[in-house]
Amino acid sequence: MHHATKCLLLSLLTTATVLAQVPQRFTAQNPCTSKGTCQECIQTPSCAWCYDPQFTGSARCFQPSFPLSSKEEQCKEEFTHNPDNIMSVLSNLELTKAISGGGSGGGHWSIGYEGNWSQTDSWEHQGASMAGEGASGHGSSGHHIVQVAPQRINLKLRARQSYSIFMGYTQAEDYPVDLYYLMDLSKSMSDDKEKLSLLGDQLAYTMQKVTSNFTLGFGSFVDKVVMPYVSTLQEKLERPCDMCVAPYGFHHHMSLSTNTYMFSRMVKNANVSGNLDAPEGGFDAIMQAVVCRNQIGWRQQARRLLVFSTDASFHYAGDGKLGGIVKPNDGRCHLSHEGYYSQSSYQDYPSIEQINLAVKKNSINVIFAVTGNTIRVYEQLAKHIEGASVAKLERDSSNIVELIKEQYEQISSSVQMKHNASSAVSIRFFTRCLNESGALVNTNKCGNIKVGDVINFKIDIEVLKCPKERRDRFQTIQIYPVGINESLTIDLEMLCECDCEKPGDKYYLENAPACHGAGTYKCGICVCNPGAFGRHCECSADEVTKLSKTVGCVPPNSTTGLECSGRGTCICGRCECESRGPLERIYGDHCECDNFSCERHMGELCSGETHGTCDCGTCRCKPGWSGPNCACEESEAGCYPPDVIGGEICSGHGSCVCGQCQCENTKESRYSGKFCEKCPTCPDRCLEFRDCVQCQMYLTGPLKEPNDCSVNCTNVPVPIAVDKVEAIEENNEYLCHYTDEDHCQFTYVYYYDSERKLHIRAQEKRTCPPEIFVLGIVFGVIAAIVLIGMAILLLWKLLTTIHDRREFAKFEKERMMAKWDTGENPIYKQATSTFKNPTYAGKG
Repeated sequence: MHHATKCLLLSLLTTATVLAQVPQRFTAQNPCTSKGTCQECIQTPSCAWCYDPQFTGSARCFQPSFPLSSKEEQCKEEFTHNPDNIMSVLSNLELTKAISGGGSGGGHWSIGYEGNWSQTDSWEHQGASMAGEGASGHGSSGHHIVQVAPQRINLKLRARQSYSIFMGYTQAEDYPVDLYYLMDLSKSMSDDKEKLSLLGDQLAYTMQKVTSNFTLGFGSFVDKVVMPYVSTLQEKLERPCDMCVAPYGFHHHMSLSTNTYMFSRMVKNANVSGNLDAPEGGFDAIMQAVVCRNQIGWRQQARRLLVFSTDASFHYAGDGKLGGIVKPNDGRCHLSHEGYYSQSSYQDYPSIEQINLAVKKNSINVIFAVTGNTIRVYEQLAKHIEGASVAKLERDSSNIVELIKEQYEQISSSVQMKHNASSAVSIRFFTRCLNESGALVNTNKCGNIKVGDVINFKIDIEVLKCPKERRDRFQTIQIYPVGINESLTIDLEMLCECDCEKPGDKYYLENAPACHGAGTYKCGICVCNPGAFGRHCECSADEVTKLSKTVGCVPPNSTTGLECSGRGTCICGRCECESRGPLERIYGDHCECDNFSCERHMGELCSGETHGTCDCGTCRCKPGWSGPNCACEESEAGCYPPDVIGGEICSGHGSCVCGQCQCENTKESRYSGKFCEKCPTCPDRCLEFRDCVQCQMYLTGPLKEPNDCSVNCTNVPVPIAVDKVEAIEENNEYLCHYTDEDHCQFTYVYYYDSERKLHIRAQEKRTCPPEIFVLGIVFGVIAAIVLIGMAILLLWKLLTTIHDRREFAKFEKERMMAKWDTGENPIYKQATSTFKNPTYAGKG
């Protein structure tokens, strides 16, 4: 139980010691202060380490641009370790210049650094330095083609700091081309072989139009000579089909050569063979054709094309187990003197990734020329092989010449930059391609390139993290255009540790006296040996039982009993205070003091550095200031109104407190303003000056008589006439407005100047209402009524006359149309007499 308790205390002590050696907490504003060692510090962007043995500040890791509160926190420049990124150019041969008229590149030109990159601040400087460095005397002989510049640089980078380098690429004129034709010679490809043998000269002629430096080679493949790929019966091994030769894995027939006649003859003499399953052993053939550089004849400086022609799919890693082959493919060359792949029956097929790595390492562009029934499979395969492309082959290979030409033009007219950096390094490409006036684009690929075009790349390199192993901090990175055996080689050194942390340095000392002989002194701090603790390794494991006591860490007469006032760690009976950053400190024997808990004013501690400083929770005011927050100004100069000679403090209506006026307030008046010069509730003198202003300006009012005005207005100055009267508040002017006995309005202001002299500005002319002629209005109304009445009568008479005339005319018209005698009354009728005999009863 005692041992477990001791271990627990030891663990807690270790944690406390680490916290003591990392004295500052991480803040978003300053991430440096939390770093406890030099290598942790320089691995943080913009941070520097102070290894001064006499340094008394709280944090050795700091930001040089971050403001420091005192000289104690500042590090002397000679003891500041703040490594810079350094680049030096080791080789920078000039890019080969295009020559009109063909032929091999005989001239060179330097990459155009200057004036090409308007968006970078270091392009001109770095470009000029690159162009001036490098091996002198190279690039002018006319025998060495250069398509990438520069070729090698040395780079030292800090972690998590991006650095830009620049490189150029050009497509050289008449660049050499090596084309190796790898053909499937299973039985189904017999007609393709015959066609290819006839097209050999045409293929060479076509490619020589592209480049005069052209070589051609030939190889074939079938499959592994084991079951179940081929029949192992004796007669089938000798002749698997009619007009067939014995099966084989890969056969190299012809090395790269300019002899096109030999190519046609080799293709024609090559016999087909047969196998059982549909997939072929093409991967074995590709691997051998790629890695057997000497046997195939790949040239050091040439664009290398491997044309893979087949009408079937492929076997890949793992399929060899079907034939009992479990040994993985080693990716090496195994060609016999006769040109056959000797390990075909002993090693498995290579994997897709092995093919990809071999192609990348040897800078070869693979062109899969396949028939339509398998083109989708090879399109998926090409996505996983760098620089590979796919083209559709006719069943008899009749289009092979045009196919190769088109694929070559497609490959050579574009450039794609790649790199082999590890995951610890980030590399990003930016370019304008051929658009010199355009913006930089984040891409590593450009197209539509012609001979002589120069593509400039801006490459941002950043060390994302420092590898744990020191040997991994030195890397050789290749940045290369796909399919071109040229590259920019970067010898990268990651700046992940400090020299003062390495044995042999002046500031590296084991069992140092500064560490009580129990630790190693590195870069100004102690790294304690096992069993020792504390900032200076002053504690040992034997004192663990004593560490639980708080003697020396609890303030005397403390009521809380907190160690180090709750703001520190008690180590070996001594308080190690926490720290809040470079501007905030906790100090004292018991961490009882600080420089940030004083009273604030307007958000500033002790009203700002010009007023006072905070010391142990109390503001220490500077001369001229007082108060708990040093905001009280002791001088009364600010309480006198400006421009007032012999004026009173606060205009005589207040008192000066902390350099500011406190105005008096009564029931009758309430003064305000910076100098208590305003009183909205105080009675003004407008009425007092009214009669005088009337008589002096307008000769009206009770004092309009000349004698009365001059006698009663001796103390009132003659007003200044203005068109428009407005009160200026800054001059404490009072605005007065009245209406006189003539119903006219007038306005004036009065104010006092700096000498308390009265001034009046008055409206030059009164504003009077217009005169009204009542008698004219009455007569006008009567006249209007009479005229209206007469007009109505005339209208009535006119209407009645018109009506009568219309009736008379109607009567005359009816009279003229009458049909009776005008001498008789037309409505008169004579009387008719009727007689009745009363005796007659109707009997006969």
